Amino acid sequence: MIDVIVPVLNRPQNAQPLVDSIQKATTVPFTITFMCSPGDLEEQAACIHTTANVRTVDWEPGPGDASRKWNLGYTMGHHPFVLIAADDLEFEPGWDVAVLKQADRSGAGVIGTNDQANPLVIRGKHSTHPVVRRTYIDTVGGTWHDGPGTVFHLGYSHQFVETELVNAAMQRKEWAFAMTSIVRHMHPIYPHRGRNKTPMDDTYKIAMADGRADALLYKEREKAAGI
Repeated sequence: MIDVIVPVLNRPQNAQPLVDSIQKATTVPFTITFMCSPGDLEEQAACIHTTANVRTVDWEPGPGDASRKWNLGYTMGHHPFVLIAADDLEFEPGWDVAVLKQADRSGAGVIGTNDQANPLVIRGKHSTHPVVRRTYIDTVGGTWHDGPGTVFHLGYSHQFVETELVNAAMQRKEWAFAMTSIVRHMHPIYPHRGRNKTPMDDTYKIAMADGRADALLYKEREKAAGI
């Protein structure tokens, strides 16, 4: 019932632990698709070794890379729900049941999982790795202005894509939050009690580099949406 889309870059050591975590914690039918970059051969090999689905895209990594991979990966699935995932997640048993129960209860097109890290997420006002309903994306689209079939706007370098997805859903009354769906985000900027801190690497640094420009673009698009 859930397609798990994972854009990856230069972190081959994360592939198998991610798959192991998903497999141990998930009880509903699911697929995992890794979205790799050309030339990232160690990553490709590690992802293939997991026996999950692997797709190597035909563009070089750069601004908007993860969003492009999520958008393309979305089109490759068939389950009615899609998790916007990453390779630095840990899944708690029951995450899938909780998010699907909230989806059924609310009918929402975007359902937040709880990363136990981001302060807005903990308050139920955001989600770094939400689940989207395929009929919502196919009918309306996840962004304010890009239309049906698009999960994320590609103008952002990396940040604020989930902010637009979530706030567009809130504006449309298509947002719900599954507090007990624990998909822990092991990002280096967040402390996780009892766990070793994730080291900062070049992939994280690239993702965080253009935050100011992404914030300005978000404000422009938010204003155009009438918020």
